[in-house]
Amino acid sequence: METGPQGTILFFTVGRTDYGFDVFSRQLLPSISATDRRLTDGISVNFNAQFNDDELNPSIVFVSERNGSPRIYHIAAGAGIPKPLPHSGDTTLFVDRPIVRNRRLYFVSAHEKPNLPFQSWSALYSVEDYESPTAFPRRLTPPGAVDYSPALSRSGDFIAVASYGSRPWGGEFQELQTDIVVFRGSDPEKRAVVCERGGWPSWSGDSAIFFHRQAEDGWWSVFRVEFSPDNFLDLVSIPTRVTPPGVHCFTPAAMHDGGSRIAVATRRKGSKYRHIEIFDLESGEFSPVTEPVNPNSHHYNPFVSLDSKFLGYHRFRGESGPGETTIPRLDPVASPIKDLRMVRIAGAFPAFSPGGDLVAFNPGFGGLRVVKSDGSKEWTLVKDRTSFGNSWSPTERHVIYTSMGPIFASTDTTVQIARVTFDPRDLGSEVKILTRTDTGNNAFPSCSPDGKFVVFRSGRSGYKNLYVVDAVEGEHDDDGSVRQLTEGKCIDTMPSWSPRGDLIAFSSNRHNPSNTEAFSIYVIRPDGSDLRRIHVADGDADRERINHVCFSRDGEWLLFTANLGGVTVEPVSAPNQFQPYGDLYVMRLDGSGLRRLTWNGYENGTPAWHPKSDCVEMKLGDLHLGEGVGDKLTGQFDEPLWISCDI
Repeated sequence: METGPQGTILFFTVGRTDYGFDVFSRQLLPSISATDRRLTDGISVNFNAQFNDDELNPSIVFVSERNGSPRIYHIAAGAGIPKPLPHSGDTTLFVDRPIVRNRRLYFVSAHEKPNLPFQSWSALYSVEDYESPTAFPRRLTPPGAVDYSPALSRSGDFIAVASYGSRPWGGEFQELQTDIVVFRGSDPEKRAVVCERGGWPSWSGDSAIFFHRQAEDGWWSVFRVEFSPDNFLDLVSIPTRVTPPGVHCFTPAAMHDGGSRIAVATRRKGSKYRHIEIFDLESGEFSPVTEPVNPNSHHYNPFVSLDSKFLGYHRFRGESGPGETTIPRLDPVASPIKDLRMVRIAGAFPAFSPGGDLVAFNPGFGGLRVVKSDGSKEWTLVKDRTSFGNSWSPTERHVIYTSMGPIFASTDTTVQIARVTFDPRDLGSEVKILTRTDTGNNAFPSCSPDGKFVVFRSGRSGYKNLYVVDAVEGEHDDDGSVRQLTEGKCIDTMPSWSPRGDLIAFSSNRHNPSNTEAFSIYVIRPDGSDLRRIHVADGDADRERINHVCFSRDGEWLLFTANLGGVTVEPVSAPNQFQPYGDLYVMRLDGSGLRRLTWNGYENGTPAWHPKSDCVEMKLGDLHLGEGVGDKLTGQFDEPLWISCDI
């Protein structure tokens, strides 16, 4: 009987473990309050909230990942325990941007697969009664279309979204080439593009929409477009720029006071932090909201109550209040496959020991650590030296191979393959360099199942190809100590040796060497024969960007990160992600059985598959995830690195 993928997968998510987001609010009337008030409870990450429209029972809806995937929660403004809404996690592992109006819930979900690869799964749904367990989500986005960032007009009659329509994703992620599209909630099939090129719409009444986009002078700015409910299907308006150059303005939230003020997130020269400000359209003046109180924290995605008395946002929760204060070393993540468990680790390039009871990883690429696979104990083997791309010797319990040197570097930059031997009893470790310093960029080692050889990527020929070296002795001065496995004017990288020993999988652009942005999966035998490409995407396969390939423990499945699902959220609304289209997938070695594993706005990558199937398999219930286990949570993460104030 044929079985699907099984076991436990570890993976890394860029920045996510450092967020510590909670939702906060500030009183605006009669004046801006001196401090903000936390509305969520400090568990996991909580973000992208909205006030509901019930003035007698004020509350918020928000997204939280406390149960292993984004789900929608509801909490009263007077605190209490967040209540999960019953339909937000039943059919999907991703939801975002919830809105409640007249007891109807609107939200973005990504549970329906599009017909084509390289297209986002994100679409808008609504539920008639948001607290009813029997209510069923209704899709408002047409088949084949992609919608982000919904907003409701003041009356609740109209919905605006940032939409690709049925256009394909072009591969961009800094500014999505979406349009502002409007439709009636009662008739979602009749849609109109009211403005080309824009994102994150916000209504002022029922007559105007604010949105953000990057202006021609390079500054992200807020624009306004007029809207006529009577003839919106026939009207395309010319947008007006609202915020001035010299300051980046994102994710607007219109105040409900006639359209004279908007709340925006800003980035200013001289500050690396994103803050919330109120912009007055009549005076042209900004009023700071968060910078005077929390100058050294990022603040994201403002939202305003219907009476304009309160302004909300999410930020790092701080170190003094109740809630989680440490970064869990291991964090269970919901899996779409019954027999496949998924765990996020607080570090990149995890690698299992032969018995599966230890995990090596790189904390922020700043060194090499080992943690017990139940998360209970940790050792530092290398510190104060950049390390990345780990592989554990399958035959030696305390031997790890890693790369030492800059992670993103040219072919001639010195990066070396290191063999690290350690003794957990005395915390001692020995580092042996296996490659010569004059051979350029050597990285991403993977050890053979018999422990005798290491395959790695090297730039010694002027191009990045694969080589094989003795796993103990390393490279000598004579040419016979290193064997070239692949050749060509291309990039072959991130090799993974099959547990069966018969194949080596790797990422390469050898099908189109001039394109350094597109990589596909290739396999080759250890003797250099039978090189072939494994096609993953149907149709335009040359758009594949696939990295971090590794094998299942039986050698039958491939696990990798890819861009096949496009972008799930607007990247400018979140902290830095180098490749926000990076999600995890599994596929059989013959190219069949493709399954998506992750849906979120993050870059998920560097996965590892647990090597055992017996009783030492990781048990998620045994993970030590409580307070005091892991590094201190400090909220230190980056804004999108592609946003610059040096314009």
